[in-house]
Amino acid sequence: MHRSRVRRAIAAGVAAGAMLLASLGAAPAPTPTPAPASRPVPSPVPAGGDDPLARFHAQRVRWGACPEKPVPAEMRCAVVEVPLDYAAPGKGTVKLALGRLPATDPDRRIGSLLINFGGPGAPGLAGLALDSKAFADLGERYDLIGFDPRGVGHSDPVSCGGAGDSAGDPGGDTATALAALRDEVKRCERNSGPVLAHMGTVDVARDMDVTRRVLEDEKLNFLGFSYGSRLGAVYAALFPRDTGRMVLDGVDTLTEPLMEQALVSARGQQRALDNFLTWCAHQNDCVYGTNTRTAKEKVAALVERADTEPLVGDDGTEVGGLIMVLAMGQALYSPSTWPALAKALAQAEREHDPAGMLALLGLAAEPTDPNDPTAPADPPEPTDPAQAGGSDPVPADNLAAALAAVTCADDPDRSIEKFSPAALEKEIDERAQEFLEVSKVFGVPQLLSVLTCYGRPAGTDFIRKIDHPGAPPMLLVGTRGDPATPYEWTEETAERLGSTVIVDHKGEGHTGYSSSRCVQEYVDDFLLYGRLPSGTRSCPAED
Repeated sequence: MHRSRVRRAIAAGVAAGAMLLASLGAAPAPTPTPAPASRPVPSPVPAGGDDPLARFHAQRVRWGACPEKPVPAEMRCAVVEVPLDYAAPGKGTVKLALGRLPATDPDRRIGSLLINFGGPGAPGLAGLALDSKAFADLGERYDLIGFDPRGVGHSDPVSCGGAGDSAGDPGGDTATALAALRDEVKRCERNSGPVLAHMGTVDVARDMDVTRRVLEDEKLNFLGFSYGSRLGAVYAALFPRDTGRMVLDGVDTLTEPLMEQALVSARGQQRALDNFLTWCAHQNDCVYGTNTRTAKEKVAALVERADTEPLVGDDGTEVGGLIMVLAMGQALYSPSTWPALAKALAQAEREHDPAGMLALLGLAAEPTDPNDPTAPADPPEPTDPAQAGGSDPVPADNLAAALAAVTCADDPDRSIEKFSPAALEKEIDERAQEFLEVSKVFGVPQLLSVLTCYGRPAGTDFIRKIDHPGAPPMLLVGTRGDPATPYEWTEETAERLGSTVIVDHKGEGHTGYSSSRCVQEYVDDFLLYGRLPSGTRSCPAED
């Protein structure tokens, strides 16, 4: 890889880094904590005397209207206060937004089931409202609880000042690009407030225990997708005696540093792209024909060409290689979007039109039918902002800002900070060949995702030290064609957690619960009835 291309990629990567991490990096972690990395994790159990969290545990939940629109008619929301800093519970508070769908069969109600939809940075209120029907069987006997983790959505959201005001200059040098990253950190601090320093996964796991207490559940029953698997594992390590039935789907790594996460992620995404191209070769009018080997080369050539000659839309919008990689990464999350990806690639190759790529990122307006009878009715307006999580809109860059904050807070390594701009460029150049051998499409963007934490304080090492915490047996789901959380992470995390059962899903896409009836049956059987098979079980790929 030529050094000029590295410099150009570093500068462009600063401009698109947060979005790339959101799509390419499925290895989440906590926030950019201005506190030192050596700060101890507060013990979840008081050593003696009064419980410093007693006032938080004694809260009464007041359910009311939700800040999200639309939501199911029966969904209600509330706000729970948690300590800003668990090491100093009197220092301040964070308001957490909760959403609840009450059990539809109250006579057989088990308790609450907390659900985390991934991220980090994905809002739980919106996720629960959007996907409520997917959990209908679980919702018969559980109150389904979605929550916006601290700093996310309606829970004191963090921001770096909005999109578009922190981009690096793709034509600038590496020093300029790194200076832009440091400026970005300062903008995040100015726009986010004190919660930015306390957004790590350890903090969120402790918030879940406060939530468990105020919901009056003896144990935490939990379903975590993608990043939610890391969150569940951290909770089990902190509160093994309070862990109930726990399912982790799309399992994240607990041990690998960002550089190694990036390499494994690039390999997983390339595997998913290869599977897509095999599928495409069997469709009518695949732009790359039936030769999957040359198809891989042509996709890589398209991305590299767009680095220097971006595709230009009818409105003048330019789409370069990094944004194209982002769009492809997004589409590979589910086989249901493969036809749209095939169409987008055909538009790009045949017409030099980026419209399809932009549509994959949700940047092209999709007309809706106002007469659609399946569209849910608008819920009642929140009458009390304190109940509804506040009336202020969620910042447009909240997902990206929260993602970077959590990722960096969970990662204790900052060895990259020791390099001068020239040395850093050399280091990336040397590692680039290794990443390119894994994937000519995703390799370099994944490598550049390690720059996300440049200029941020080192995070906690608690997560890397998790080792057989003594929690009850739990169920882990790994999907062989997962582009975001490769199957090897499922086996790795199972080994760290100890008493686990793996469901080996042979299908495609990110996570297995929503795409495999076989996976659903194992998960529901465990969460509803406590039935857990032994060893590793297999689920076939489904159409």
